[in-house]
Amino acid sequence: MTNQLRVAVVGVGYLGRFHALIYSRMPDVSLVGVVDPDADRAHAVAAEAGCAAFTHARKLPERVDAVSIVAPTGVHLEVAAPFLRCGVHTMLEKPIAATCEEGEEIVRLAEQSGAILQIGHLERFNAGIMALARRISAPRYVEAHRMGEFTARATDVDVISDLMIHDLDILLSLMGSQIRQIAAVGTPVLTEHIDIASARLEFADGAVANLVASRVSDKKIRRIRVFQPSGYLSLDFVAQTLDLAYPKPAQGTEQPEIVRERIEVEPVKPLDRELEAFVQCVRTSRPPLVDGRAGLEALKVALAVQSGIRTNRRLAVGDRKPEATG
Repeated sequence: MTNQLRVAVVGVGYLGRFHALIYSRMPDVSLVGVVDPDADRAHAVAAEAGCAAFTHARKLPERVDAVSIVAPTGVHLEVAAPFLRCGVHTMLEKPIAATCEEGEEIVRLAEQSGAILQIGHLERFNAGIMALARRISAPRYVEAHRMGEFTARATDVDVISDLMIHDLDILLSLMGSQIRQIAAVGTPVLTEHIDIASARLEFADGAVANLVASRVSDKKIRRIRVFQPSGYLSLDFVAQTLDLAYPKPAQGTEQPEIVRERIEVEPVKPLDRELEAFVQCVRTSRPPLVDGRAGLEALKVALAVQSGIRTNRRLAVGDRKPEATG
């Protein structure tokens, strides 16, 4: 690897364009080019980012050290495989793949070549989530709402793969126990896919989580609440505030008292932080915060939620996280 890290971005739609612009501003990073089958879009983003434009990625694996893949989920394996086989470090947008089999092959290719594989679960780099995670000890009940107005973007997948998977990934990173049972309900509203969904996850240690995701709501809500023996935590992603409630140690005959505290989280740009972390992992060979196996676990649970909705039944998961059921 040269001192300048050579990077490309494959797929420069709404999100991929931001990947390209962020890389173009990074010191010691050379944005070699952007790829998009829409030639006009590829050239427009390339002009903005100051790099070359391509309509296919065939020759790029030999010319770059790292790549961001921001293509539709259904082609993740097809697009990522040539890069991973060449040992190109890969930042792959979430979800890792459309099926567990494809996700497992992506992980296998990365592990076989030694390429760093980071999955784009952006919310792990949210400053509020980082502040919340530092204060989690033994969660007993978690409630998460991720709701927003309808947009035409990402309607090729359902709301579980589009939105809920963020909270599933966060949940898997916070809980210290295996999922035992999943019950879910959901329905299409404006697309042919599920647009609003609710899932209840029960864990082996008795903890419970309720998640709601909607892309047909009248306002944007991003919130997670955690109840644990040491108190209650509530994070508002939009306002970037973390509310805490915990018992004040009683002295003598004093009545128990609840202390309330609000922490104003200093906001950061999660995508900037995520891509900076990816570049640092490439440069230092450090494992990423969200590696391929973490992305695969989130996908497995998302697919189990989808299966529970389709079959209208509670899924017993047993002593391991759920496998794909359809």
